[in-house]
Amino acid sequence: MRLTVIGCGHLGATHAACMAEIGHDVLGVDIDEDKVDLLNTGRAWFFEPGLDEMLARHTQAGRLRFTTSFAEAARFGTVHFLGVGTPDLPGGEGYDLSQVFGAARALAPHLAGPALIIGKSTVPPGTASRLAADLGKTAPAADTIEVAWNPEFLREGHAVADTLRPDRIVAGVRSPMAEATTREIYRPLTDAGVPLIVTDAVTAELVKGAANAFLAAKVSFINAMSDICAATGASVATLADALGMDARIGRAFLTAGLGYGGGCLPKDVRGLRAFAASTGTRGAGAVSLLTVLDEINSARRQQVVGLVQTLLGELPGKRIALWGAAFKPGTDDVRDSPGLDVADRLCRLAAEVVVYDPQATGNALVAFPHLGYADSAAAAARQADAVLVVTAWPEFAALDPAETTAAIRDCLLIDACQAVDPARWRAAGWTVAAPFPTSPPKGADVTSSTLLRGRCRIEHVGAGCGVRGGADAGVNRR
Repeated sequence: MRLTVIGCGHLGATHAACMAEIGHDVLGVDIDEDKVDLLNTGRAWFFEPGLDEMLARHTQAGRLRFTTSFAEAARFGTVHFLGVGTPDLPGGEGYDLSQVFGAARALAPHLAGPALIIGKSTVPPGTASRLAADLGKTAPAADTIEVAWNPEFLREGHAVADTLRPDRIVAGVRSPMAEATTREIYRPLTDAGVPLIVTDAVTAELVKGAANAFLAAKVSFINAMSDICAATGASVATLADALGMDARIGRAFLTAGLGYGGGCLPKDVRGLRAFAASTGTRGAGAVSLLTVLDEINSARRQQVVGLVQTLLGELPGKRIALWGAAFKPGTDDVRDSPGLDVADRLCRLAAEVVVYDPQATGNALVAFPHLGYADSAAAAARQADAVLVVTAWPEFAALDPAETTAAIRDCLLIDACQAVDPARWRAAGWTVAAPFPTSPPKGADVTSSTLLRGRCRIEHVGAGCGVRGGADAGVNRR
């Protein structure tokens, strides 16, 4: 089939390449000429494993190309995917749908015949109906244009695999024609066993926000449990493993740390909360639940700042190496990065923060130009008073602690995301701290946190617990 994909960001560029991969002829559309030019060379403007190779293969073969022309898009095909961004409104009061309606209005005057518009962006329920009404006022062939919704469920860092081998495909359609067209588009995937759920547009619109809110609930739940573990000395890692073995729960998204970030979960929790509030009293329970999730998640960042203050004391003049900048490993995306938010808070407390990330340093520099940056983990740690790990990149887990020892001023590592093996670092003479206990101290009173210095261990230091540096506390942090 001949398909267009309007919006060539993380979602649209990946979807366009994957549609070409399963056999369609695809035209990507974006208003940013620089992005279009780069994509036409077979390269993405962001990091996503496997995407550049796919873009190169299909642009060279002529199956995939990109343009800024909506008129060309209308001539090219009769099926148009909308994959533009829907960021937060100011104050988190819902989704900003201006790009969705803007893209449709730019395409509408060129739709002179039957067309199917398939939305993929994350939107509140009712958007498809509003979009159909809007197109009905502006498109020449208004009576022959349909709007369906087909939400994406991509994980950054796994977006190619999630498109080609998804858990499910959800299609919200209004007519047998729209259903048949959607089935034909995805036939290579459904023939391979991928389930296709056909439903109404409103349900399809709600699925994505609800799925992300549920994942956010798992993250917030385990972080709330980590606070209980901190109070009792229990191991949050073992707790998560035990919970995850329950088939009704599963282990995914049960890793305590800095909480969720990125361009999806925070936005979707707040967007769904705003929509629930708009439904009146029926949505009150959802509003309360989603508010608590957001509050738990936000609190993690200040808890880590409090832990750094507990260990280092006054921060002016202290140098902190921040390992990580992306909101999670496998991507260069720094949108709502918990780690960079922590770095910014530490900087505002007059600490000198030097950042290293295997992929996201460039984007971090644009977003937080006042922070320092290094081109390696060791360079970031040079003459630092502590290393703070905020993104669980495999590179950090594989580092040799002895190599970093030669660079750093004081062998203190604060692992905020369970990124490294603490026993391995302690064996090399490091003090390892975390905002949660991952294993109970051997032979210790599990009702209280254990704080030991030097070649022993810090199993846990509760952020804001009031412990300060000094010989009496067992820690000498100036």
